[in-house]
Amino acid sequence: MNEQAKLYVEEFMARIVAKNPNEPEFHQAVREVAESLAPHIVASPVLQKMKILERIAEPERVIIFRVPWLNDKGEVEINRGYRVQMNSAIGPYKGGIRFHPSVNLSILKFLAFEQTFKNSLTTLPMGGGKGGSDFNPKGKSDNEVMRFCQSFMTELQKYIGHDTDVPAGDIGVGGREVGFMFGQYKRLRDEFTGTLTGKGRDWGGSPLRPEATGYGTCYFAEEMLATRGESFQGKTVCISGSGNVAQYACRKAIELGAKVVTLSDSTGYIYDPEGIDLEKWEYVMELKNIFRGRIREYAEQYPSAVYHEGQRPWGEKCDIAMPCATQNELNGEEAAMLVKNGCICVAEGANMPSTPEAIRCFQENKLLYAPGKASNAGGVATSGLEMCQNSMRLTWSPEEVDEKLHSIMKNIHEMCVKYGTEEDGYVNYVLGANVGGFMKVANAMLAQGLV
Repeated sequence: MNEQAKLYVEEFMARIVAKNPNEPEFHQAVREVAESLAPHIVASPVLQKMKILERIAEPERVIIFRVPWLNDKGEVEINRGYRVQMNSAIGPYKGGIRFHPSVNLSILKFLAFEQTFKNSLTTLPMGGGKGGSDFNPKGKSDNEVMRFCQSFMTELQKYIGHDTDVPAGDIGVGGREVGFMFGQYKRLRDEFTGTLTGKGRDWGGSPLRPEATGYGTCYFAEEMLATRGESFQGKTVCISGSGNVAQYACRKAIELGAKVVTLSDSTGYIYDPEGIDLEKWEYVMELKNIFRGRIREYAEQYPSAVYHEGQRPWGEKCDIAMPCATQNELNGEEAAMLVKNGCICVAEGANMPSTPEAIRCFQENKLLYAPGKASNAGGVATSGLEMCQNSMRLTWSPEEVDEKLHSIMKNIHEMCVKYGTEEDGYVNYVLGANVGGFMKVANAMLAQGLV
């Protein structure tokens, strides 16, 4: 980066930080993109004059609201709800809803900002948005979750619609929560439209939507590995998380011939040197999705596994690492351990799970490293395919959806290679994803005028 570009980044970030104080996750996400785009922006008088990146970093709309509900004891509880509608230059706002105690404006703004570029990379007509609440569904009864979701949607429904904003699930929001929210939306608006994605197969959902993010991450990693004549076959894989993304990344990695040795949750991780086969994977699916148990129970079920309480799996030896839990879960020290242990590929299934120090370590050591906005775009891509099916009032087969998903992930990889290949031949996937995602949004904003 030349001096002019460095100056642009520092001045730009100073304004961002001053305007958005106490939002570290948002600052981190914006800085990463700004550093990638700065050379292109300083070379373009039009992008500078029209302040395109400055406008992308400012949400078009932020909605914050109270969510009152009754628990099973008849007591009043109050949570805070959010929807960040970041950018609609290329389509209606699209992005998940997250229910987790950590949810705040900084996290949702970073997610909505990232979502804008991720959705652009899919080539589907979707803008960027994100929402959620500090509500924690863990330990709540189905009736409590339903009452919360109904209260949440009673307010949110004023601001969404199939041509305006189409939310989906995220951490803490699975099929149960989407069902409760969709039911309340339909009740209040008296319409059956594709306003939420991640719906059940029997009432407007798409085949393969639950699997899409995990499968797509593996498809992207497969493309990266192929650039070096490698594949999943015979490789050892470490996966963090044990929710939806981790579950299906594990399943697809197994199908592609890899040995998955770790899964985790907020309490710790399990290491199974014998590998997680399909029978063990079925157990994890039942444990996490039906009984809502903890990953330590896997080690109680299978003596070959060891449970490491309060730790993350990045010290284990592996060829491929797939962080699929949450933001900033893999730091610089852990990245160095992965490199030392011979890891050749890191594909992010979560959003921004690697810290800036970790990313720098991966790139300095020339690892194949894919940022979440590229490698985990399969989830929102299949949500876009669900929107298409809803608009046409039909359902594609699982094979059709899988073929389209695979094609989209290949196209995203090609775009990253196009914009991210450096002089020495190394593919900087961060650069490629940021520039590729930005160009489509920037061109649309320039064409639509100052709005």
